[in-house]
Amino acid sequence: MPFPRRVALRSLFALAVTAATGGALGRIAVRSPEAADPYAFDEMYAGRRIRGLTGPGGEPVALVDGRPLHLMRCADGGWVTPLDHYESCPTPLSATRAAVDAAGSAPLSRYAAEHGLHSDPTGGNPRGVHA
Repeated sequence: MPFPRRVALRSLFALAVTAATGGALGRIAVRSPEAADPYAFDEMYAGRRIRGLTGPGGEPVALVDGRPLHLMRCADGGWVTPLDHYESCPTPLSATRAAVDAAGSAPLSRYAAEHGLHSDPTGGNPRGVHA
């Protein structure tokens, strides 16, 4: 099978461009979607995995141990959560950390017992309080 001239010319052109640029074109970093995400974080905090990202509507989404944590925007531009709504935090990350501090070792969902994360017979509430 003969070697097509077009393939040979493309290969020579690619080699010439690589030599002329010193291989710099091959080292261009491609930004991942998370790198451009202003709300992205992923870390272990107080024994829990907390993650953040931008949701479909452009609002931040926070997850604590894979469970969603509601973030609310304040009038001052800060963020609060239902677990720690007394003090406005400057970023979604700091609001998520404050919520983890407020929750302690309690599960975030009242349905945690059904998911095997909490074996308390009160339905998932570690204090036995029913509202």
